[in-house]
Amino acid sequence: MQFIPFPILFTERLILREPTTDDAPEILFLRSDKEVNKYIKRAAPKNIQEAKDFIDKRREDRKNNKSIYWSLTIKGTPKMIGSICLWNFSEDQKTAEVGYDLHPTFHNRGLMSEALQGVLIFGFETLKLATIEAYTHHLNKASKQLLSSHNFVLRAERKDKDNADNIIFAIQHTS
Repeated sequence: MQFIPFPILFTERLILREPTTDDAPEILFLRSDKEVNKYIKRAAPKNIQEAKDFIDKRREDRKNNKSIYWSLTIKGTPKMIGSICLWNFSEDQKTAEVGYDLHPTFHNRGLMSEALQGVLIFGFETLKLATIEAYTHHLNKASKQLLSSHNFVLRAERKDKDNADNIIFAIQHTS
Protein backbone atom coordinates (compact mmCIF):
# COMPACT_ATOMS: atom_id res chain seq x y z
CA MET A 1 0.00 0.00 0.00
CA GLN A 2 1.60 3.21 -1.15
CA PHE A 3 0.27 6.75 -0.84
CA ILE A 4 3.27 8.40 -2.49
CA PRO A 5 2.79 10.35 -4.64
CA PHE A 6 -0.38 11.66 -3.05
CA PRO A 7 -3.41 10.31 -4.96
CA ILE A 8 -5.43 13.34 -6.05
CA LEU A 9 -8.98 12.29 -6.94
CA PHE A 10 -11.42 14.11 -9.21
CA THR A 11 -15.20 13.89 -9.33
CA GLU A 12 -17.67 15.85 -11.41
CA ARG A 13 -17.55 18.88 -9.08
CA LEU A 14 -14.76 18.15 -6.60
CA ILE A 15 -11.04 17.78 -6.22
CA LEU A 16 -9.88 15.57 -3.35
CA ARG A 17 -6.35 16.77 -2.62
CA GLU A 18 -3.65 16.63 -0.01
CA PRO A 19 -4.26 18.92 2.96
CA THR A 20 -1.94 21.90 3.35
CA THR A 21 -1.31 24.30 6.22
CA ASP A 22 -3.57 26.75 4.35
CA ASP A 23 -6.43 24.40 5.34
CA ALA A 24 -5.82 24.97 9.06
CA PRO A 25 -8.75 27.43 9.55
CA GLU A 26 -11.14 24.97 7.88
CA ILE A 27 -9.72 22.03 9.86
CA LEU A 28 -10.18 24.02 13.06
CA PHE A 29 -13.79 24.74 12.10
CA LEU A 30 -14.65 21.21 10.92
CA ARG A 31 -13.14 19.54 13.97
CA SER A 32 -14.56 21.97 16.56
CA ASP A 33 -17.93 23.19 15.23
CA LYS A 34 -20.84 21.91 17.33
CA GLU A 35 -23.09 21.17 14.32
CA VAL A 36 -20.41 19.29 12.36
CA ASN A 37 -19.44 17.27 15.43
CA LYS A 38 -22.93 16.69 16.82
CA TYR A 39 -22.59 12.92 16.31
CA ILE A 40 -18.80 12.55 16.58
CA LYS A 41 -16.69 11.89 19.66
CA ARG A 42 -13.25 13.33 18.96
CA ALA A 43 -10.84 15.79 20.45
CA ALA A 44 -11.26 19.25 18.97
CA PRO A 45 -8.28 21.45 18.17
CA LYS A 46 -8.24 24.57 20.35
CA ASN A 47 -6.41 26.86 17.95
CA ILE A 48 -4.81 27.18 14.50
CA GLN A 49 -1.54 25.63 15.68
CA GLU A 50 -3.35 22.49 16.83
CA ALA A 51 -5.12 22.35 13.45
CA LYS A 52 -1.72 22.63 11.72
CA ASP A 53 -0.41 19.86 13.97
CA PHE A 54 -3.38 17.71 12.93
CA ILE A 55 -2.52 18.30 9.26
CA ASP A 56 1.12 17.39 9.92
CA LYS A 57 0.02 14.18 11.65
CA ARG A 58 -2.24 13.20 8.73
CA ARG A 59 0.63 13.84 6.30
CA GLU A 60 2.96 11.72 8.45
CA ASP A 61 0.36 8.93 8.61
CA ARG A 62 0.16 9.00 4.81
CA LYS A 63 3.92 8.83 4.41
CA ASN A 64 3.90 5.80 6.73
CA ASN A 65 0.99 4.23 4.79
CA LYS A 66 -1.27 4.29 7.87
CA SER A 67 -4.06 6.40 6.39
CA ILE A 68 -4.97 8.75 3.58
CA TYR A 69 -6.81 12.01 4.31
CA TRP A 70 -8.18 14.20 1.54
CA SER A 71 -9.27 17.84 1.69
CA LEU A 72 -12.40 18.36 -0.40
CA THR A 73 -12.50 21.40 -2.63
CA ILE A 74 -14.92 22.51 -5.30
CA LYS A 75 -13.23 22.62 -8.69
CA GLY A 76 -11.86 26.08 -9.37
CA THR A 77 -11.83 27.02 -5.68
CA PRO A 78 -8.89 26.10 -3.44
CA LYS A 79 -10.77 26.50 -0.13
CA MET A 80 -11.37 23.27 1.77
CA ILE A 81 -15.06 22.48 2.37
CA GLY A 82 -14.74 19.08 4.01
CA SER A 83 -12.64 15.98 4.32
CA ILE A 84 -12.74 12.26 3.69
CA CYS A 85 -10.26 9.61 4.70
CA LEU A 86 -9.43 5.94 4.61
CA TRP A 87 -7.84 4.78 7.83
CA ASN A 88 -7.83 2.03 10.45
CA PHE A 89 -6.54 -0.51 7.93
CA SER A 90 -6.69 -4.14 8.97
CA GLU A 91 -3.43 -5.98 9.49
CA ASP A 92 -3.84 -7.77 6.14
CA GLN A 93 -4.73 -4.43 4.48
CA LYS A 94 -7.97 -5.84 3.06
CA THR A 95 -10.30 -3.69 5.18
CA ALA A 96 -10.30 0.02 5.91
CA GLU A 97 -12.62 2.50 7.56
CA VAL A 98 -13.93 5.60 5.80
CA GLY A 99 -14.55 8.82 7.68
CA TYR A 100 -15.85 12.17 6.46
CA ASP A 101 -17.10 15.60 7.40
CA LEU A 102 -18.49 18.54 5.46
CA HIS A 103 -19.04 22.22 6.19
CA PRO A 104 -22.80 22.73 6.86
CA THR A 105 -23.00 25.35 4.07
CA PHE A 106 -22.43 22.50 1.59
CA HIS A 107 -24.85 19.94 3.05
CA ASN A 108 -27.66 18.50 0.90
CA ARG A 109 -25.90 19.12 -2.43
CA GLY A 110 -24.67 15.58 -3.10
CA LEU A 111 -21.04 16.61 -2.67
CA MET A 112 -20.19 14.03 -0.02
CA SER A 113 -21.86 11.39 -2.16
CA GLU A 114 -19.49 12.33 -5.00
CA ALA A 115 -16.48 12.27 -2.69
CA LEU A 116 -17.47 8.92 -1.20
CA GLN A 117 -17.95 7.39 -4.65
CA GLY A 118 -14.46 8.54 -5.66
CA VAL A 119 -12.92 7.11 -2.49
CA LEU A 120 -14.76 3.79 -2.90
CA ILE A 121 -13.40 3.45 -6.44
CA PHE A 122 -9.89 4.30 -5.19
CA GLY A 123 -10.18 1.89 -2.25
CA PHE A 124 -11.45 -1.04 -4.24
CA GLU A 125 -9.67 -0.58 -7.57
CA THR A 126 -6.35 0.99 -6.57
CA LEU A 127 -5.82 -0.31 -3.03
CA LYS A 128 -7.56 -3.63 -3.74
CA LEU A 129 -9.52 -3.49 -0.49
CA ALA A 130 -12.09 -6.24 0.07
CA THR A 131 -14.23 -4.28 2.56
CA ILE A 132 -14.73 -0.65 3.51
CA GLU A 133 -16.44 0.07 6.81
CA ALA A 134 -18.05 3.20 8.21
CA TYR A 135 -18.87 3.90 11.85
CA THR A 136 -21.67 6.39 12.36
CA HIS A 137 -23.87 7.53 15.23
CA HIS A 138 -27.18 5.67 15.27
CA LEU A 139 -29.07 9.01 15.19
CA ASN A 140 -27.12 10.49 12.24
CA LYS A 141 -29.79 10.16 9.55
CA ALA A 142 -27.79 11.96 6.85
CA SER A 143 -24.76 9.69 7.30
CA LYS A 144 -26.90 6.52 7.37
CA GLN A 145 -28.69 7.67 4.20
CA LEU A 146 -25.38 8.45 2.47
CA LEU A 147 -23.98 5.03 3.32
CA SER A 148 -27.15 3.18 2.31
CA SER A 149 -27.27 5.03 -1.01
CA HIS A 150 -23.76 3.68 -1.74
CA ASN A 151 -24.76 0.08 -0.92
CA PHE A 152 -23.22 -0.06 2.55
CA VAL A 153 -25.06 -2.58 4.70
CA LEU A 154 -25.68 -2.28 8.43
CA ARG A 155 -23.60 -4.85 10.34
CA ALA A 156 -25.87 -5.11 13.40
CA GLU A 157 -23.74 -7.89 14.89
CA ARG A 158 -20.70 -5.58 15.04
CA LYS A 159 -20.22 -3.10 17.88
CA ASP A 160 -17.92 -0.08 18.18
CA LYS A 161 -15.98 -0.82 21.37
CA ASP A 162 -15.05 2.88 21.68
CA ASN A 163 -18.53 4.36 21.22
CA ALA A 164 -21.74 2.50 22.07
CA ASP A 165 -23.76 5.12 20.15
CA ASN A 166 -22.15 4.12 16.84
CA ILE A 167 -23.40 1.55 14.39
CA ILE A 168 -21.22 -0.06 11.76
CA PHE A 169 -21.88 -0.26 8.04
CA ALA A 170 -19.77 -2.12 5.49
CA ILE A 171 -19.53 -2.56 1.77
CA GLN A 172 -17.79 -5.50 0.10
CA HIS A 173 -15.91 -5.24 -3.15
CA THR A 174 -17.70 -7.06 -5.93
CA SER A 175 -15.57 -8.22 -8.83
